[in-house]
Amino acid sequence: MEKKKYNISVEATLEVIGGKWKCVILCHLINGKKRTSELKRLMPNISQKMLTQQLRELEESGVVDRTFYHELPPKVEYELSEYGHSLEAILHALCNWGETHIIKTYGNKEEYLEKSILNE
Repeated sequence: MEKKKYNISVEATLEVIGGKWKCVILCHLINGKKRTSELKRLMPNISQKMLTQQLRELEESGVVDRTFYHELPPKVEYELSEYGHSLEAILHALCNWGETHIIKTYGNKEEYLEKSILNE
């Protein structure tokens, strides 16, 4: 592995959870194991290819565990790893800040925030 230097530690954080979809995936996994199809249903605007890619990257980073069940049809579940659970406070803080930002920018959240278990 090539030695890597970061200017500030937030770069290392963003390397793992940065991008449009990774935090959204992680927020859904806070509530427990999910199959790929469940995640796709919860995130209708993500392509299947992007979902698969993001899950692989999160797994490689060690924040998501993938469990493959040898049955027909094959079953795969994703869940936060023990290490991934250490991100919960960060994810909750990001959600809270986002809600505050929506209210500040648009005046209310009801018209601009989808109804979801994550937004209650």
